[in-house]
Amino acid sequence: MFKVVADVEQYPHFLPWVVGLRVLSRATLNASREVIFAEMAVGYGALRERYTSRVELDPQSLSIDVVQTDGPFRQLENHWRFAPEESGCCVHFSIGFEFRSRMLNAVAARAFGRVMLRMTDAFEARARALSNQAVQEV
Repeated sequence: MFKVVADVEQYPHFLPWVVGLRVLSRATLNASREVIFAEMAVGYGALRERYTSRVELDPQSLSIDVVQTDGPFRQLENHWRFAPEESGCCVHFSIGFEFRSRMLNAVAARAFGRVMLRMTDAFEARARALSNQAVQEV
């Protein structure tokens, strides 16, 4: 699951509402940690927004931390923690966000639960598809 979430370039191919993603830079902090600055375009109906985030990947601690650096949010950050288990992986995810626009905040608050379920389903489906593909290639 860490690899699925860390592969940000693939988001437009499987995540709902992600209409584009461009990696602006990529750097290695030490032997294992990597920092990516990426611009994501999201859209729903006529609404379109772009924002840039700093994504820190740490495969040793199985963690991913994301903070918006530019965009429509007053605050946006999310944190992923992955805990391997016998039958797979437990994913701990937290997100905090606030749009600069009161209207977008009101819309987001009403749709948040549905949006999170769709995003969760998309990540799980992607992991299953990649896992099935790997099994078929063996």
